[in-house]
Amino acid sequence: MQSTNPVFARNDSFNGRGGNAYGTTTYPGGGASSGYGDPSTWSTGTPGQDTTSHDDQRMTIDSVVQKSAITLGVLILAAAATWIYLGDVSEDNIATFGGLAMGGALIGFVLAMVNSFKRIISPALVLAYAAAEGVFVGAFSSLLDQQFPGIVISAVAGTVMAFAGTLTAYKVLNLQVTDKFRRGVMAAVLGMVGVMVLDLVMGLFGFDFLNLNSGFTGLAFSALGVVLGVFMLILDFDFVEQGIASGAPEKESWRAAFGLTVTLIWLYVMMLRLLAILRGE
Repeated sequence: MQSTNPVFARNDSFNGRGGNAYGTTTYPGGGASSGYGDPSTWSTGTPGQDTTSHDDQRMTIDSVVQKSAITLGVLILAAAATWIYLGDVSEDNIATFGGLAMGGALIGFVLAMVNSFKRIISPALVLAYAAAEGVFVGAFSSLLDQQFPGIVISAVAGTVMAFAGTLTAYKVLNLQVTDKFRRGVMAAVLGMVGVMVLDLVMGLFGFDFLNLNSGFTGLAFSALGVVLGVFMLILDFDFVEQGIASGAPEKESWRAAFGLTVTLIWLYVMMLRLLAILRGE
């Protein structure tokens, strides 16, 4: 079943085209070709040779967790360093806050597009994306936390609870992801991104009639973003399961880590926006 998520769609392992869990290619009718030919030509190997497969050559839950921890670690370190560097907000450095936040977001967006459409995942680019987004998250979080003390801790707690709750529901309720659900979620996410970009561009020219940062419209928009973030997590969990089941190479754990990081950043930012609007009102 082919994925519509651009993070995973470029790789066959996440779309049921990469073979079965043993690395062989399955053909219609149930047969599998492993490339070994006639059984009569098989040999038992040389004495002392290890002929068993090694799990460390395939993507596993452990490898996904490890790569995700590294990626999120880079993100957190970059965010913390940015927060410490900026210090207290004032009229003299408010432009620096905005510049770092905007620069980190733009660089992160470009790297996200590159990582999404690369057929061979690059760990260096994944970590570069995490660092760029860390700068954005650090500047944005520091600015809001100084305006609304304690809001960052609340947003982090909300993000962690949303992740844990979604993962629990996914496993306990055995949630099934359909093509219709995938297409619907991705269409909604792309639509929200389009609206945010439009609002940003119009804001540069002094127009703000969309009012996405305050009032009922902003509240509803951010709440919808949180809901979509939860749906994106469900897609991520499903994609990781597909990759493991199809015997994806261990390096693809970086792609899984990248996808989860993108979703967690989205969820955290939407949670932060929602709380800021509630505190502001």
